[in-house]
Amino acid sequence: MKVPLKELDDRMKRFRARMDKAQPGWKLAAITGKIPLYYFTGTMQDGLLLIPQDGDAVFWIRQSYERAVGESLFPNLRKMKSYRDVAMGMGSLPSTVYLETDLMQIAQLQRMQKHLPFTTIKPVDEQVAAVRAVKSRYELSLMEHAGKIHRHVLEDCVPGMLAEGIDEVTFGCELYSLMVKEGHQGIIRFGGFNEMLLGQIGFGTSSICPICVDTPGGVSGMHPSVPQMGSRERVLKKGDLVVIDTGCGYKGYQTDKTLSYMFGKPIPDEAIREHERCVAIQDQLAALLKPGAIPSEIYTDVMAGLEPAFLTNFMGFGKHKVKFLGHGIGLWIDETPVIAQGFDEPLQEGMVFALEPKKGIPDVGLVGIENTFVVTPQGGRSITGKSKGLVEVY
Repeated sequence: MKVPLKELDDRMKRFRARMDKAQPGWKLAAITGKIPLYYFTGTMQDGLLLIPQDGDAVFWIRQSYERAVGESLFPNLRKMKSYRDVAMGMGSLPSTVYLETDLMQIAQLQRMQKHLPFTTIKPVDEQVAAVRAVKSRYELSLMEHAGKIHRHVLEDCVPGMLAEGIDEVTFGCELYSLMVKEGHQGIIRFGGFNEMLLGQIGFGTSSICPICVDTPGGVSGMHPSVPQMGSRERVLKKGDLVVIDTGCGYKGYQTDKTLSYMFGKPIPDEAIREHERCVAIQDQLAALLKPGAIPSEIYTDVMAGLEPAFLTNFMGFGKHKVKFLGHGIGLWIDETPVIAQGFDEPLQEGMVFALEPKKGIPDVGLVGIENTFVVTPQGGRSITGKSKGLVEVY
């Protein structure tokens, strides 16, 4: 259950090396987000990890210190009641501290500054994300395990679960229960404080309902206050396209996969052709996932090869469209880098991406595909299966 000490040591070394290169002269980084804390310490507690440029990193824990001691191999755990204990234990601190500005709440920052006398804040999010982007063998083994669960449930089990008259919410509950029984950790995590149980499940045009999440698809939702899990009123009928876009997690690490099913009878031929085009784009993208490739160039080159007619409703539907073709994934579903403009650092072996070319079809729903791929010298290697989607359930 414990993250190996060698793994934790390597992460810390790579983070310091990244900071030395990107922020020469840095003196102290402070980590508070629960996922970054887990990444660096192997435990997910309420506390503050201080990483000096020189000297040992210290994880100050409000609660639960006892649990951290029992589950973490991180060598320097200390108990605190408030940031006052940190100030007394650490002595003088530099005036500039690097913080997770994407994650830090203002109230937490104010409590911290009350006792820790730094005056200048600089962001550390990009450097933490860059270190997390390259997965170790240990991390890849967990993601591969998640991918096996994901593939088995969506490719082998779901066709036998679809029945005429079932509603989206009931089906989602049955799917969630099965995934947990098969090993799914029961929750998927996104950056920016967001968590959900499974993902998006849509029958027919439910899969192209506009939503607040930056994703090509959609979901009708249970209620304006709960825009997830689908609708109790939307029941499966013959001729529906069923779209399942879910995450699957194992010991923190996640995969992302979308598979579609034609229930009762085929969808229109034109929609099938558009789906097959999306699958071909996924395969094209995967072949380009090699060390040294530039994500922004992959995006630009692939998009340039698509004709205007196809681009209508590509990567979304109507005005709800996204400007990426794939995203990094790991302890968060939505990690960096992203296959999009603005991401110009070369890919490295061991990075992992969810590739998801999709297109909305009027009166049908969302066609397309998504799988999770590891960057290798031979191109992207899928760890979530090879089904082309549009599985026939007649």
